[in-house]
Amino acid sequence: MNPAVGREGIALDCPAKINLLLRVGPARADWGGRHRLDTIYSAVSILDRVELRPREPGSGFRLHMEGEHLGDLADDDADPHANLAVKALLAMAQATGRQPDVAIRIIKRIPVGAGLAGGSTDAAGTMLGLNRLWKLGLGAADLDGIAAGLGADLPFCLHGGLSHGSGFGQVLEPLDPTGAEARSVRNAGLTGRLLVGAYEEQLSTAQVYKAFDAIGPGPGDLNDLQKTACALHPRSLLALDLARRAGAGPAFVSGSGPSVVAMVPHLDQAATLIRLWREQNAVDRIIEADSPVLPRMVPLRVTHGQ
Repeated sequence: MNPAVGREGIALDCPAKINLLLRVGPARADWGGRHRLDTIYSAVSILDRVELRPREPGSGFRLHMEGEHLGDLADDDADPHANLAVKALLAMAQATGRQPDVAIRIIKRIPVGAGLAGGSTDAAGTMLGLNRLWKLGLGAADLDGIAAGLGADLPFCLHGGLSHGSGFGQVLEPLDPTGAEARSVRNAGLTGRLLVGAYEEQLSTAQVYKAFDAIGPGPGDLNDLQKTACALHPRSLLALDLARRAGAGPAFVSGSGPSVVAMVPHLDQAATLIRLWREQNAVDRIIEADSPVLPRMVPLRVTHGQ
């Protein structure tokens, strides 16, 4: 990610994440019950903005979130320490011996609880921003190590683009855009223009994996969790059926759901699918995006009182 540094702080645009392919292996006790994964990550152009500003020494952190679709993040009684960006701030402070005297402002555009790694990308943006704000000079390996302790998606969110993920998702191999594996992804129709169908409802990742252990994967699905997510959230199954009816490219549940992704390389496919999703009330929100993308530098908004 390329941060924009200003005298008052730093700002980053942080992309959402989708899994173009997700194979789920058995849970491992030595990984705290997490499952072995084999996946292809892609960053997509749905962007949260993370702004970081220093605060007076000893004043601690402050978290402010805004956006039209905050879900349970809008709860005034929510514990800010449970927010993944705050956890990233505290982890960075502990690892580097700094004090977490930082104001975090997050402008949410990525749907909450949607399988799009919105929380993880906010945390990754916080880590990258702090690395510059505090002039730490940490390398990618150091940041990846801290990120892996916070969540499986976080190391990828530090990098964006396309990556192969293994382990419990935290072991990354960035794909060379000109290499054979990236070319195979493109030839399968898994890059380019896409539609995300998002929902007000959320699915708990832990709930999906627990049900997956009983249900197992569906035959032919790009995402092993898709059968489980659709069983828990039938509107996702409807959205996928309509994508096939519209003649879209590959369509799949994003991560642990409930959001669905449909590749739409042609404008007429996108228009048809948007109409069908709306007519059948298959999704609550429709977001157009591109994949893969690289994070981008943004100007820092000048505000006061933080």
